[in-house]
Amino acid sequence: MQSERPVASGARAALGRRGEELALDRYVSLGYRALARNWRCPIGEIDLILVRDGLVVFCEVKTRASDGFGGGYEAVTWRKRLKLRQLGEAFLASRRLVPAGVRFDVASVRAVRGRHPEIHVFEDAF
Repeated sequence: MQSERPVASGARAALGRRGEELALDRYVSLGYRALARNWRCPIGEIDLILVRDGLVVFCEVKTRASDGFGGGYEAVTWRKRLKLRQLGEAFLASRRLVPAGVRFDVASVRAVRGRHPEIHVFEDAF
């Protein structure tokens, strides 16, 4: 039997969007400009693609409402890292970009109801 990827519930999808907004705000405050958000191609999706001074940053955003399943960064497995590298290459090829540099980040967001969200950006995570 073939397994199917579960569809995010409305609340879970909203939590993910909120985390992406918070991460994007953090990058913008540091002088980055968004090139794309939720960029998709046949092999998958990249949450945030940003640029500053010729450096292109591909960012995977993981948002959690609690610590029950660990930090969001822990969900970026070796398989996900490989996929993100492939997606990064596909994005650069699709835009015919030759950046001065490329970096892969993970933004781990904890958005617990009633508390100020915590955002940790792991630069050059892999």
